[in-house]
Amino acid sequence: MNSAKMLRVAGWLFIIASLTTKLQGAAQQEFNPSEGETLHVLVGKSVVVNVQAPMTRVLSSSPAVVATLVISPTQIVVEGKAVGASSLILWDGSGHSQILDVTVDLDVSGLRAAIQRAYPNEQLDVQADGGHLILTGSVADPHLVDDLAKMAAPYSNQVVNSVTVPVSHDRQVLLEVKFAEVDRTKLQQMGINLFSTGAANTVGTISTQQFGPPSLSDLKGTIGAPTTGTATDLKFTDLLNVFVFRPDLNLGLTIRDLEQKSILQILAEPNLMAMNGQKASFLAGGEFPFPVVQGGANVGAVTVQFRPFGVRLEFIGYIGKDNVIRLHVAPEVSTLDFTNALTIQGFTIPALSTRRAESEIELKDGQSFGIAGLLDHRAAVQMTKVPGLGDIPILGQLFRSRSINRSNDELLVLVTPHIIDPVRSALPVPPSPKVVVPYLDDKKFDRKAPEQPKNAETPPQTPSAK
Repeated sequence: MNSAKMLRVAGWLFIIASLTTKLQGAAQQEFNPSEGETLHVLVGKSVVVNVQAPMTRVLSSSPAVVATLVISPTQIVVEGKAVGASSLILWDGSGHSQILDVTVDLDVSGLRAAIQRAYPNEQLDVQADGGHLILTGSVADPHLVDDLAKMAAPYSNQVVNSVTVPVSHDRQVLLEVKFAEVDRTKLQQMGINLFSTGAANTVGTISTQQFGPPSLSDLKGTIGAPTTGTATDLKFTDLLNVFVFRPDLNLGLTIRDLEQKSILQILAEPNLMAMNGQKASFLAGGEFPFPVVQGGANVGAVTVQFRPFGVRLEFIGYIGKDNVIRLHVAPEVSTLDFTNALTIQGFTIPALSTRRAESEIELKDGQSFGIAGLLDHRAAVQMTKVPGLGDIPILGQLFRSRSINRSNDELLVLVTPHIIDPVRSALPVPPSPKVVVPYLDDKKFDRKAPEQPKNAETPPQTPSAK
């Protein structure tokens, strides 16, 4: 009975030993060295080296990189511990030595499988050279180059990214923009200037000094009877729009009573085209000189720079895979404002009245969006009066003057993006611009010219000198 159990246990031990030997043979690789050949081992893997003559000693120059284990006089196991290079020296019984160069590389099988799963349609390859990872191949999207470098970063901090992007024609973004600005201005002015050249034996003027009052420059003689009068000279810089004078009364007045309305409309329709992800800009206006005071060694020196103004547009468009356009749009409308200008060292520097908006949105091809509500309402009132006299009911209006200036500005911006591919699609030729003034028609013009007789002799040609 005991012999039968022993036979069964011996059989199981033989089967387990056979399986263990097969598994070890599958996990390890055998290598028969030759002089001058380099042995490559992956980190965490081992290789069995077979030699012909029995070994007496084994030496590894870098034990931290390569670990060795002698399992028989003619077999040694080489295991890669870390990335690097080492020399393996083997001595036999006769004292002869053999040197093997061992290079421990990274195991990139996991990275290669991850790249294949993530980008199955791309031609990519991963190789390890010591501690370096070399990425080769080509991709269609430039953004994949950075993604591959991020995937390889956990495996090594020395990644050589040699992935190329073939030159291809990308789609473009066409932006149709419409600027509409309406500026409404209403000006109301009312004022009265009274002057006397001798009425009631009095010479003088009554004015609020707001609208060009008359000035007394010369007074001759003495004030006498109404029939004799006196000689006076009054100068007017502005007769305003109503001038009344009674010579028999020696009394006159100038009246400013105006109401002015103006409408200014600015309309621009720029069409801008740019590559996917590239910036485009547009400016319809000009540049004005702007003095700048220097500092440092040239302190006090004034240099002139030019600042742009007018209708301005900047945008960047990105085309997504689902044909959705992401836009970064910055429209701006600015005008020169001389009412708020400054004068520095003889230079008149105008201010800028600016309306600006900046937004980032997503639209499909052909959709539009508008930027409205850019309103500017202003009201300026200037009123002067003669103290005391201007407060009298009804008659006090003669001793008052006022100026009211109201303005209402409104700006509207409409943007419509389109996806175009002018390289791959045949677009129709745009029509030529229409001529405002027609060109001269030679046939109609020559009809009125005098005809030349048919029998007229043609003048002889003068021979040219050669």
